[in-house]
Amino acid sequence: MRAGYALGGDHGCIAEARHHAVDFLTRARTDRQLPVSQRAMDLTQLVVSELVTNARKYAPGPVLMELRVTADTVDVTVWDSDPTVPTARTADPGRIGQHGLEIVAAVTEELSIEPESVGKRITARIALPDRPDDVPRT
Repeated sequence: MRAGYALGGDHGCIAEARHHAVDFLTRARTDRQLPVSQRAMDLTQLVVSELVTNARKYAPGPVLMELRVTADTVDVTVWDSDPTVPTARTADPGRIGQHGLEIVAAVTEELSIEPESVGKRITARIALPDRPDDVPRT
């Protein structure tokens, strides 16, 4: 199951991208009976927000987002027109902002950044079911 979205790059595109992600994962849960946990829903929205925010902030023009689900993961792919490949910065508790890529790397199973002939493509993989080590201990 996959879906692609062209986002205009305006202020509303971040919320629009999150809504697309929720709708997509809800369909995966109900139509395909996939094990989409609330954790996966929340993390997907966070990852979408961070990646689309960065694309909107650093790249002119539209942003493309693709969501693809397998039996146990969802891939969030965001393309933008800026060819600069971002890197996560070293931890700095005094730094305000610019933690997006660090956050995405910390909450995903896999993160890849690929230069394209125009711009770049960032793909983040998130597990759909809760893992045993994600369950709060009582």
